[in-house]
Amino acid sequence: MNTSEVLHATIIGGQGFVGQRLFHYLTEQGWNCWVPQKNDPELFERPLGYVFYCAGLTADYARRSFDTVDAHVSLLNAVLHRAEFASLVYLSSTRLYDGLQKDCVSESDNLTVNPANPRHIYDLSKALGEALCVSASLGKAKVARLSCVYQDAQDADGFLPQLLRSVIDHRGQGSLTMETSAAFARDYVSLDDVVRGLVDICVHGREKIYNLASGENISNADLFDLIHDLTGVEVIPASAAQPGSSPVINMQCFVTEFGWQPASLRTRLSTLLKA
Repeated sequence: MNTSEVLHATIIGGQGFVGQRLFHYLTEQGWNCWVPQKNDPELFERPLGYVFYCAGLTADYARRSFDTVDAHVSLLNAVLHRAEFASLVYLSSTRLYDGLQKDCVSESDNLTVNPANPRHIYDLSKALGEALCVSASLGKAKVARLSCVYQDAQDADGFLPQLLRSVIDHRGQGSLTMETSAAFARDYVSLDDVVRGLVDICVHGREKIYNLASGENISNADLFDLIHDLTGVEVIPASAAQPGSSPVINMQCFVTEFGWQPASLRTRLSTLLKA
């Protein structure tokens, strides 16, 4: 590739959490970026360059099942079938691994979904989107399975930003209670790492599916201990529930191909609490 040429990107879902940051990052890097509006016919009338498919529903997918399928599958199907593009990366989720009873999960694992489970409208639609990318794109589409993406305390949604805001507000007040269990664990990956990873996958990726996570699960108990050490605020979980253990996300495929490892939340927590 000629590094002096202007690269063109189309960000579908560019108004969302990941899409907005991706737009700013690519623009800063000198890319020419286009964020199409919903139902824009130009998607099928102009070359799209490198496509970042960020459209999707998360928190309200159960209430908006038809919109979920449209965002995760229907529009993707039309783009793969009718649009002109150089490469496409489809944003999926490591939530697809939730039904697997394993200590560690990788891209090659068979997934477990149940149509009778209302939550699996999300999983099934993402899995179908992945299948289209893998089998119907003539090798031009790749999949990025994202874990829990965060930026800072100002994020609109998510457990971590809510926790950070509460801790910042409770400095000097001793303790606070959160509606969660100490045993619950998540893999947190920073938005900046996700954006860099998506660009690497879309432009240079050789595999069909990539995990894009930190590769480390952090339990609420560990997170609360770190927060106490850094701020003196004691976080008290309101629930004593013991959820099943979450598998560790294997990042070997991504790390081997691109030579870098996403940062751990443990190393960034102090900065996030000062922001």
